[in-house]
Amino acid sequence: MTLQASGRARLRVVLLVVVVFAGLSILLWARWRNGVPPETGKVNPIGQASPTTPTPAATVSAPTVESGTPTPLPIASPGQTPGPVDPGLTPANPAGSTGDLTGSFVGRLKLIIPVVGVRPDQLLDTFTAARSEGRSHDAIDIPAAAGTQVVAVADGEIVKLFQSERGGTTVYQLSSDKQLIFYYAHLQGYASGLAPGKFVRQGEVIAYVGDTGNAGTGNFHLHFSISVVADPKRYWEGTNINPYPLLRK
Repeated sequence: MTLQASGRARLRVVLLVVVVFAGLSILLWARWRNGVPPETGKVNPIGQASPTTPTPAATVSAPTVESGTPTPLPIASPGQTPGPVDPGLTPANPAGSTGDLTGSFVGRLKLIIPVVGVRPDQLLDTFTAARSEGRSHDAIDIPAAAGTQVVAVADGEIVKLFQSERGGTTVYQLSSDKQLIFYYAHLQGYASGLAPGKFVRQGEVIAYVGDTGNAGTGNFHLHFSISVVADPKRYWEGTNINPYPLLRK
């Protein structure tokens, strides 16, 4: 009887061990099926690598743009001088044509007529005459035969020899006091040796009467204007004054 009881107790122990072992095996198998790493305890779907925390990308702040701030325009290189626009037969005059300043030069500005052989009483005042596109003439025309000598009205430096669509062959001369620009247009050609930077004397031949530009074929004359400039380096800008009373003196 004692041997039988002892055998039954051993069997129960063996069965208990088998049950426990089986239970542990089933639990481990279930964990493996669900992809649960034993060391983490975190669910990781089958076929996917364990997630890692991504490193945040560097954040670049966009530049702040103030509303209403204009984009700066390109700046010309130092020493670069823009060329004159085609002035429409006279240096550009952003302030508008005016004869108001003319009187301040009468009596103190000693000019000569820039076309050889033309007398003061032959001059016509065409300063305010209308021109195309609503322009004012802002100059006077002095008719003469083709090839007639054109002379400097005063001492001064030749600053530009320019081929203009309207003015044709032209000359810009800066007065010796650097206050005025004398503009000669529709020329047939330049005198020999004339060049920018040359200082010419009053009465010196600088060019010849022609009909270049929009003068009209055979309409030989000198288009002559005077402008008061604030900056000699921007000789194509200025306020036009009437040459007529200054040449009629």
